Amino acid sequence: MTSFPGPCSSIQEQRDRWERKRSRTAKELVQTEQHYCQQLNLVATYFVEILKAKGTLRQDIRENIFSSIKAIHSVNQSLLVHLENGYFGRGFDQFCPHLHLYNTYADNIYNANKVLGIQLKKNKAFRRFKKLQESRPEFDNHKLEDLLQLPVQRIDRYKHFLQDMAANTSPDHPEFQQLSRAVAAVCEVSHRIEDNARRHENHLQLCRVQKLLKGRKTKVLAAGRWYIREGWLNVVAPKGAEAKPKMFFLFSDVLLQAKRCSPLHPTSGDKFTGQHSYPLQDCTVEKVFGHTKSRGGLLSLTFPKAKLLLMSSNQEDLNDWYQSLSSAIRKLQSKQTVVHQRNELSQRPLHSADSHNAPSSSNNNNNNNNNPGRKRNMVSTETSEHVQKPPHEWEGSAPKRMKPSDTPEPSAEASTSGCVIL
Repeated sequence: MTSFPGPCSSIQEQRDRWERKRSRTAKELVQTEQHYCQQLNLVATYFVEILKAKGTLRQDIRENIFSSIKAIHSVNQSLLVHLENGYFGRGFDQFCPHLHLYNTYADNIYNANKVLGIQLKKNKAFRRFKKLQESRPEFDNHKLEDLLQLPVQRIDRYKHFLQDMAANTSPDHPEFQQLSRAVAAVCEVSHRIEDNARRHENHLQLCRVQKLLKGRKTKVLAAGRWYIREGWLNVVAPKGAEAKPKMFFLFSDVLLQAKRCSPLHPTSGDKFTGQHSYPLQDCTVEKVFGHTKSRGGLLSLTFPKAKLLLMSSNQEDLNDWYQSLSSAIRKLQSKQTVVHQRNELSQRPLHSADSHNAPSSSNNNNNNNNNPGRKRNMVSTETSEHVQKPPHEWEGSAPKRMKPSDTPEPSAEASTSGCVIL
């Protein structure tokens, strides 16, 4: 007679599977933590301590390069003791309050790479010292540049290890709550690191575009500005003239139009000259299909003081531009709406106890010259008129087709209102 497993045996089998997975994760966590601490010790001993003793680098330069790595090594040594004894929940419970050291390190990592590069170029003694230390057998051919990335990379590994352990730990297990808290704390640091990486990549893109533009009149680097994409599009003339190809750079707040410099130019043959800057705040974009539908199509962009028709023979590329423009405009306008609503909520009407005795409007008009509020209004009017004047010209450089990047919501301060002829 065949016997079938009962509910109790199925539950037990599930718990056994959880325990096996948990044990495998725990074992890998301990092994990788041991190796990680060894590598941190190499940096702390053979670089930080010896450089401090020798005085090869000034203290501020050492701190810029190595940041909080010694403190991180110390707290991870304590964590390792708990992990090796099987106290995973308790170990991470005591470790997580020190995650601010990882935040400090992650916020500084790009600056550390920059300072390290400068010292390797300018400081011959440090360059020789670094090469000598890296040749030690303990380093196993690892470079200092790679070792400095370890704390940032370790956070991502902690996230996966802890998520796996929490998922394979029964809710009634004594360590379940501790592991769950650790997952939340480590994920917060991981998100910070990812955000820093996105911002750094965006900064590099803005710097690259700035170098493509001839001259220094155009300031691509701006607070709250995010690079989205770039590419060639044909500008359709309003009176039926031949469409001309132009290079466009799309950012979170503006669309920049540029033309290629003369290839015969001795220094700027591979660069661009800027022509127009189109703010996206009050822009609307729509597709226009006609006889070109089989070979591409048109995009119609309407600005407060200008209209732009862009054509491409590549239907897929045109759709990508439409999606990128629509998304940028939507995010920018949504951000502006939120800011306006917040300002309206913060403005409370002023109520005077003697409001019924307030002077009449005619009296106010007679005293405009003595009214500071009136003076402020006059200044703001002059300022707005000045903003609407045609701004200065900017110049540009070379086209490098880039993949569209993920962009957070742009800053409201980065937007303006009219088409700028550069």
